[in-house]
Amino acid sequence: MEARVYGTAGEFREVAGPLLAADPVTNTVMITATARAWPGALLVTLHDNGNLVGAVIRTPPYPLLVSAMPAAVAGFAAEAVHELLPDLPGATGPVDRVEAFVAAWTKITGGSATLTTEHRLFKLDKLEPPTTAGAPRAATRADLPMLIDWTAKFIHEALPPQGAHPVADEVAAQKLEPGAVSIFWEVDGTPVSVASARGPLEGMARIAPVYTPLEHRGHGYASAATAAASQWALDRGAEHVLITTDLANPTTNRIYPAIGYRPVHDLAEYRF
Repeated sequence: MEARVYGTAGEFREVAGPLLAADPVTNTVMITATARAWPGALLVTLHDNGNLVGAVIRTPPYPLLVSAMPAAVAGFAAEAVHELLPDLPGATGPVDRVEAFVAAWTKITGGSATLTTEHRLFKLDKLEPPTTAGAPRAATRADLPMLIDWTAKFIHEALPPQGAHPVADEVAAQKLEPGAVSIFWEVDGTPVSVASARGPLEGMARIAPVYTPLEHRGHGYASAATAAASQWALDRGAEHVLITTDLANPTTNRIYPAIGYRPVHDLAEYRF
């Protein structure tokens, strides 16, 4: 087998694009991550007798993403990545694939791996908007300070302290770029929740993040904002609208199925 390394996301997409597009649901994060330049990214395709069989990427500071790596080639992938990045901090992806990679990686290094988070990927079946008081409003540049504040609070509350964290300012600003949106749910003109979306890319759109300030929780506002962001994605031609939940959060795993989302598969993240 052979591993090929790429210097830019564009070069990587030229080779791996068809593989990722063949399953845009499973490869949602990889497609989104490689849609733009990412300094310091590790971009690798895996080939067997010249045939493309898989791909893995790492966009600092995040773990290695193995969604496009078949479990059967985890041993080779681990060897290739170890040669390129021996101090890899962790790996994430669908449970069967990431567990295969982790087993191969720890065999090579003699080290250990700690399960840090478990998630569930959901796909929209038929949107069922809730009957919640209020109305949606797309955020504008004037809302950026609030978006940054709420994004920072989301990161603090939702992401594990030992993991790599995005920068709130960057995330909030990205959700105001062309091809993305942040939608507030407002009651009497006051924002009470927000849901962001990006896409579609390869027919796929992702909803993230979703945040409701503590004082506004328990009224269905997150469901309403998520439904509005989901409709935004559908209106732009998305065939697959996706959202990921933390399995440790019973609220999100309850409210998204209630508005039409159905589980696809579970994901796990390990730290080395």
